[in-house]
Amino acid sequence: MSTNLNILTVDLEEWFVVEAISGRFPVDDWTELPSTVVKNCHRLLELFHQKEVRATWFVLGWIADHYPELIREISAYGHEIGCHSYHHVRVDKLGPDIFREDTRRAMEAIERAINVRPSGYRAPSWSISSATPWAFEILAELGFTYDSSIFPIKHDLYGMPTGPRKMFKMTFRNGRSLYEIPSSTLRILGRNIPVSGGGYLRHSPYWYTRMMIKRLNKNDMPVMIYLHPWEIDPDLPRIENLTAVQKFRTYGSTALFKYKLERLLNDFDFINAADYITVKTRRKIGFERSE
Repeated sequence: MSTNLNILTVDLEEWFVVEAISGRFPVDDWTELPSTVVKNCHRLLELFHQKEVRATWFVLGWIADHYPELIREISAYGHEIGCHSYHHVRVDKLGPDIFREDTRRAMEAIERAINVRPSGYRAPSWSISSATPWAFEILAELGFTYDSSIFPIKHDLYGMPTGPRKMFKMTFRNGRSLYEIPSSTLRILGRNIPVSGGGYLRHSPYWYTRMMIKRLNKNDMPVMIYLHPWEIDPDLPRIENLTAVQKFRTYGSTALFKYKLERLLNDFDFINAADYITVKTRRKIGFERSE
C-alpha cells in the first residue's frame, strides 16, 4: 500500500448524458430512458465500503431531484457530496447568468436531498477553460470552497493545455477565494499526458496506470481518480448508429473496469477532495494565485 494520499472522485450521472453522445437524448425524454444509476452506484458503494475508502461524488442536480434517496444513502456511507451542474450542459455553452442559475438550481436539489450545501464543484465534461474565466468567480460567489474542472490537456472535446497541473488557490478582487484541483497529468517530452480517469483509466492496461501513479506520487503529486457509475456496467443499453469512436468511448473496457478499480484501491491510498485540501493546507503545501 502506498504512503501517498490520492483523491477518489465519482461523477454521478446517467449513461445517456455523456459528452460522446451529447444531444442524442433530449432532457424531456430522460425519464423514459432505462436507468442504470442506482444499480451501478450500489456496486460502487459496496466496493468502496469493502476497501474502506471515502470518495467525493459530484452529483448531477437532475439525479438529486429524481433519486434523492440514493444521494442520502451515499452521504450516509460517509462520502462527500459535490455538485456537477443540473442538466450536464457544458459551461462553455452557457453565459455567466445561465451558469449561475444552473449551478444554484443543482445546489438546491442536492441540499433538498441531504440538507447539506455542497462545497465542491466539477463542470460537465471538464468544460471550464481559458474561454470561461468568469465561472471561477461565480463559483466562489455561490459559496463553493473548491473546484475540480480544469483538465490541462489538449483534447477534441475539452481541455486547458496551459492550465496548472497542481492544486492552487485563486483569490479574487472581492476577497473571495477558490481552490482548484486539476485532473491529473504526467509531463512527458513537453506534453501533459492524462493519467487516471474516465476512458484514460478504463482503456489503459493496469500496469501502465500503476506506473504513472507511482511516478506522480514519487514527485509528491497526488493522483485524482475520476469515474462514472456507468463505466463499471458491461450491460449498458445499446445505442444505434454510433461512430466507431463513440462506441469505443461509451462501451469500451466496461467489462474490465471494476477489476482495475479493485486493484487500484488495493495498491494506493485515497481520500475525498475536501479532506485532501484540509491535509494540504495544514501542511502549507501548494501555491497561491490571484485573479
